[in-house]
Amino acid sequence: MTIDLIINGKDAFLEYGIKMGEGFLDAIFSPAPIKDFVENKSRLTDGKQVIYNNPKVDERDVTLTFNLEGDSPGDYLVKCKKFKEELSKGLIIIEVPVLGETYRLTYGKSVTFGMNTERTFSKISCKFNEPNPANREAEKV
Repeated sequence: MTIDLIINGKDAFLEYGIKMGEGFLDAIFSPAPIKDFVENKSRLTDGKQVIYNNPKVDERDVTLTFNLEGDSPGDYLVKCKKFKEELSKGLIIIEVPVLGETYRLTYGKSVTFGMNTERTFSKISCKFNEPNPANREAEKV
């Protein structure tokens, strides 16, 4: 079995019962915005001068949807608590092996949560901030 998602160095499915939710790959792989270019408006020239050299990426907010599932209500609750504890650390390092990038995200913006009536499955959407999208290289061990 291949690992689809790694959260803070742990197999997300084995550790937390977490799988990527709807639109996860689209959201995490979307391009980062760039910072505003340096501009100069002078009354002495027409229009404005824009300096395009050396563009830099800007931070970005990204909403990721996770599906959390357990084999039983008890198993689900244990996994859900572990996942919430991991999120509360603030720094969430997400690796998606198929994309070959490591995303360093800050948790804490907002979250939506929905659980099934059997208490074995939930859909969790979390808003993260990626402070430096240019830093996506894998950590060296």
